[in-house]
Amino acid sequence: MRAVLVTGPGEARLAETADPVPAPGEVVVEVSSCGLCGTDMHILGGELPSVGYPLVPGHELTGRVVALGAGVTAPAVGTRVAVDPNLPCGACHYCRVGRGNLCDDYSAIGVTRDGGFAEFVAVPARCAYVLPDELSDAAAGLVEPLSCAVHGLNRLPRRPGEHYLIYGAGTMGLMMAAVVRGAGAASVSMVDVNAERLAFAESFAADAVATGADVLDRPQGFEVVIDATGVVAAIQDGLTRVRKGGTFLQFGVADPARTAAFSPFAVYNREIDIIGSMAVHHSFQPAIDLLAAGLDLDPLVSDVFGLEGFDEAVAVFRAGTGRKLHIAPAGTGTP
Repeated sequence: MRAVLVTGPGEARLAETADPVPAPGEVVVEVSSCGLCGTDMHILGGELPSVGYPLVPGHELTGRVVALGAGVTAPAVGTRVAVDPNLPCGACHYCRVGRGNLCDDYSAIGVTRDGGFAEFVAVPARCAYVLPDELSDAAAGLVEPLSCAVHGLNRLPRRPGEHYLIYGAGTMGLMMAAVVRGAGAASVSMVDVNAERLAFAESFAADAVATGADVLDRPQGFEVVIDATGVVAAIQDGLTRVRKGGTFLQFGVADPARTAAFSPFAVYNREIDIIGSMAVHHSFQPAIDLLAAGLDLDPLVSDVFGLEGFDEAVAVFRAGTGRKLHIAPAGTGTP
């Protein structure tokens, strides 16, 4: 089969590799699409200590089951599925207290084992979630990132009528805007340095957009501020925009080597809650159900590339000229 193989930091190529064979308890999925994500950029850059090379990346994948390993009875061959890439060990302290996303021996499809930038991938059957027939291909490929946004929402107080500020109008920021609006936000404002992304955000889910928070008409601050960039400058600015008694959510993935400066006195004196959101936590099926119930995220997918277009997709991602980019191993197309 064809697959994108990362052999080391900055070294990715299209390669011919052996077709996967399902181990007991696994299924093989023929990949229809797999989203390109900031985590993939960290893998390409050699910034994640858990990654071993060579690796086929890609963790936002969907497709159809084509083979079953021993002991697997469902999902059946031919079933359309989205794959939860997270593989907590189930035995460490955090797994045993119900916090599997914080697992001490954390692994994931497309991060610590081969993933979805390939024609086929073997995954545990328990990770394959059946998709409704009516779900579009674009929506199917968005289930995994939406499940992260759902978990982020679950970390927030979710008080109806509050005003939200989101840093970053990329895919994840836009998804957060959509889910907090559905959860009762009074308004959603977004900050980004990319004017094209801001224009789309205003048409999609934002009430107000700006390249800097100073121009937004909330001098008293926002009840909830969400960073969806991982950029230290944005994080430091966002912490100053939280209203007294408000909440700051660190949702974006930052460089593990970077630190941010903030005022501990302000956190104390203004009684600010600072919380984090890590990946997926019992939120995969709710994400599917939200999409099936009518949450329309299809406009987020701007470009679809074949495996041979992986380098071009990475360049578009880094340039910030698209929204969600999908890799379709069967070929190229438009969403």
